[in-house]
Amino acid sequence: MTPRPRPGLGNIFVTFFVLGIQSFGGGSSTFFLVHQVCINRHWLDEEAFLRDWALAQISPGINLLKLIILVGYQLRGWPGLMAAGSGLMLPSAVVTALMTAAFSAIRSVPLVQAALKGVLPATIGLSLAMGVQMGQPLLARARREGKIRLGLHILILAGAALLMAANAISPVLVLLLAGAAAMLLLAVVPVQHNPGAEKSPE
Repeated sequence: MTPRPRPGLGNIFVTFFVLGIQSFGGGSSTFFLVHQVCINRHWLDEEAFLRDWALAQISPGINLLKLIILVGYQLRGWPGLMAAGSGLMLPSAVVTALMTAAFSAIRSVPLVQAALKGVLPATIGLSLAMGVQMGQPLLARARREGKIRLGLHILILAGAALLMAANAISPVLVLLLAGAAAMLLLAVVPVQHNPGAEKSPE
């Protein structure tokens, strides 16, 4: 197994600094950029990134910031954590302060209001695309473990999505219920490896 590259602290800082400058459109677009950087540079694989995102979801605080902290720490420990966090937040903080001051002067302009209305559906589209992309390795692994376990994964995904769409309960409770359901259902369903699914194209 080829070890993943261990980037320098300067590389981590500059990468997330540039990413912070590009992170227009809110958390969804920033999340997309972080994902692309980690995967394209082979800093993390899909499963490791998904695991970090899950850990960020089940603890209090800003999920995106916690994700950056986890990524930085895995790359270079505490120094990597500081480089990634400061690199991402520095340009965002400066640009946000400047834009807030400028927006008060132009927020009533019709073109500006129209542009803001266009950002919202694009942000939702990014969130949906990221959900599909992150779900693929999870479902692929479940498929290798057998059709029943694949069905249970899909059931948990659909149930969590419906609960969140209905706005019925807290996201924290949804995560706890999903975790409990996975422990109960997947623990009693044996893994049935599918030889055909384990073959990957080279």
